[in-house]
Amino acid sequence: MPTDDLPETFHVTTDEQLRAVSNLTRHRIMAVLRFEPATITQIAERVGLAKGSSSYHVRLLERAGLVKVVRTRKVRGVTERYYAMAARSIVLPDPGEGGPDVLMRHAVADLEASPVEERHVGMAHLRLTDEQFAQLGARLQALAEEYRELSDPSLPDVSLVFALFHPAPREQAEGSAK
Repeated sequence: MPTDDLPETFHVTTDEQLRAVSNLTRHRIMAVLRFEPATITQIAERVGLAKGSSSYHVRLLERAGLVKVVRTRKVRGVTERYYAMAARSIVLPDPGEGGPDVLMRHAVADLEASPVEERHVGMAHLRLTDEQFAQLGARLQALAEEYRELSDPSLPDVSLVFALFHPAPREQAEGSAK
């Protein structure tokens, strides 16, 4: 199924949608559907779930409007449904100050589950002007988009996560840890 007709973004606005994307298993299911449609059986195999569990999670995502059936076919008298993402990207609401960032929590869980030899992880502490900060953010976004366009669904999945931010002042960070 070509993804040319998909909306560019889906904005998560309801509690039901937020609960749907907040679950790590559903996050991994959406990753499977990122590039191509898949059946419940295919999703279950790729995520390592039982078909029943896979079906349950896909139904929740579908009810929340995050995935949809894009085609069906009859196989030995049974209707097989192919699911795909409802949009190319999902935009989550800002978690607010001190709120948990769902995407970063899922990214860390995926990183921790990945084989050590298949990781490139680094951290840099920088001192930048506001203009440099904005430029670096724009360059990171552009680089991610450049490689997203090069993505080939036949190749293994790779996740890129980056966070560019001003850390909370030390007193504020220590106060929230108590």
